[in-house]
Amino acid sequence: MVAFHDYVRGVTDTMPDGYDERGMRLYRHLVYLGATQMLESHFPQLPEALGAEQWQALVRAFVRESRWESHFYGDMTDAFLVFLEQQSA
Repeated sequence: MVAFHDYVRGVTDTMPDGYDERGMRLYRHLVYLGATQMLESHFPQLPEALGAEQWQALVRAFVRESRWESHFYGDMTDAFLVFLEQQSA
């Protein structure tokens, strides 16, 4: 399960054994899309202030590096604030 988790979050580009490549790429995309939409709805000023390229890089870094472990997207905003604090330290 770790290989699946690491691939979907972008920690690795190594496809986990036993999974369809196309499906895994789609799942990874959906995780980033869901994270982006949730964060943009709670922090609408950030994408505008950072610009599209930096904003996407920040979201990808958050999904890849954060300790966000909840299965609920609604819990993501608190984890994002913690991630931003850690990045600024």
